[in-house]
Amino acid sequence: MWTTDPDSTIWITAPLVKAIMRADAQKNRSQILTVSRDVVAEHGAGASMRDIARRAGVGLATLLRHFPTREALFEALLCTHLDTLTQRADELEASASADQALLTWFRELVVFTRSYRGVVAMMAAAHTNPDSALYASCAAVHSAGARLLLRAQDEGTARADMSGDDLFALITALGWAVDQPSFAPRADHLFQIIASAILANRSSDDVEEPRAP
Repeated sequence: MWTTDPDSTIWITAPLVKAIMRADAQKNRSQILTVSRDVVAEHGAGASMRDIARRAGVGLATLLRHFPTREALFEALLCTHLDTLTQRADELEASASADQALLTWFRELVVFTRSYRGVVAMMAAAHTNPDSALYASCAAVHSAGARLLLRAQDEGTARADMSGDDLFALITALGWAVDQPSFAPRADHLFQIIASAILANRSSDDVEEPRAP
């Protein structure tokens, strides 16, 4: 099947038209996710879909075609970040000492949980729910952390009585605590205490504070 561009004499095949439309749709989706990262960081999981569409330069109908609900958009955004953290674990495993890789990855995950209000509860719920859109990404992050922990334990730089489940639970607990207004001012101190408890022969004074983006 053929079609023509009415403003030119160039003939365009239907498959090419579809390819152009797919590329445009992917561009819109990427732009929506990019803008969503900033809006959600400002307003949390209750961010306005209209505000996101406006900032992304697309109509609300376009946004809803990609993400029918606020939850679907938030889940897609979180999956992107969780997948990045999984890849980051691989990079650190190949380039840093076992204890430093674990500490750096733990710090970056804590910064992530502090950047998006409500993400800890969603991660905790998805962790044991195979039907959740976040399940695969959460499972991958869990496995990545467990692998970094085991490597540090093998080298004697992390306490031996911890498991990957314990590490994930501590991350979840810390993320929940610092999401509360009463504990937020002590977020850096709490991170130092927990990190020093994970790593063998490290005091809280030896642990660098996490920095929010």
